[in-house]
Amino acid sequence: MSDTTTAPVLTAKDFATDQEVRWCPGCGDYSILAQVQKVMPTLGIPKENIVIVSGIGCSSRFPYYMNTYGMHSIHGRATAIASGLKASRPELSVWIVTGDGDGLSIGGNHTIHLLRRNFDVNVMLFNNQIYGLTKGQYSPTSEEHKVTKSTPMGSIDHPFNPLALALGADATFIARTMDRDPKHLQAMLIRTQQHKGASFLEIYQNCNIFNDLAFETFTDKKTKGEETIFLEQGQPLVFGDNNDKGIKLDGFKPVVVNLNDGNSIDDLWIHDEQDIYKAQILTRIFDNPKVDGHLPRPFGVFYQTNRACYEDVMSAQLEEAKSRKPADLDKLLRGNEVWTIA
Repeated sequence: MSDTTTAPVLTAKDFATDQEVRWCPGCGDYSILAQVQKVMPTLGIPKENIVIVSGIGCSSRFPYYMNTYGMHSIHGRATAIASGLKASRPELSVWIVTGDGDGLSIGGNHTIHLLRRNFDVNVMLFNNQIYGLTKGQYSPTSEEHKVTKSTPMGSIDHPFNPLALALGADATFIARTMDRDPKHLQAMLIRTQQHKGASFLEIYQNCNIFNDLAFETFTDKKTKGEETIFLEQGQPLVFGDNNDKGIKLDGFKPVVVNLNDGNSIDDLWIHDEQDIYKAQILTRIFDNPKVDGHLPRPFGVFYQTNRACYEDVMSAQLEEAKSRKPADLDKLLRGNEVWTIA
């Protein structure tokens, strides 16, 4: 008689809790939550081995709505807490939910060090270019001249480019998706989990109360074809409603060409997720419209590489230290200053 038991087949409902989801009606967070709940059962990871850690912000309510272990931590420190958890329990699948304010402002320092250390965790950064929870102040990703409650004359801050920042911090996986493209979002969540190392996924998320339609040009069916380009490994950079446009490199400058005007698809830029130099161009592709001209916004996996994970190297170092000088912890704690009280 066999003692083996078959693990139960999980569904999205198994990852939903009985908590009332308390986001504003129409918030992009609903879509992200739904796609995460759909993807989780496909990963083959027991629920008890999944942990979701969040900071502070609208997105940070996520752990309440996921039927897994989790922690709603403090502002900007989800990355630090997740690092400690992964170091002590490396077998766990750790997901970090943060926002453009939580992860790039007060938590910016923690974010860059998590990425450079390369813990095997998954960072989902919800970018809505605004502080939603505190009612509409400008954030580190708000565009210049943005008029908000805290910048009534327009923001004079230069915004962060999250993927460029992550690449500069030596993240081993960076990607971008959006809340209103469920299939692409699911695909990016799966790719994020499959990567061994620190995965940084930027998710464009609409805040329909304080920054509505910030990404409409990339999500509306009327403009999406011309304004977005989806990166696929080994494929040319083609876009347009009829796939009749492409991007090629003029030296290091990306330029748009029309494939109906005698330009060949063979001359287009071929995407390579391992090419860090082209990844830097891709992350900056919309930063200088006056110099580079109007270019579509890239979505997909920009870059990935393999590098040893922090927790693995730390574990190996600890084992080496033990082998070099075996120690009895109880003896060390007691030391030589031990006496008996009669």
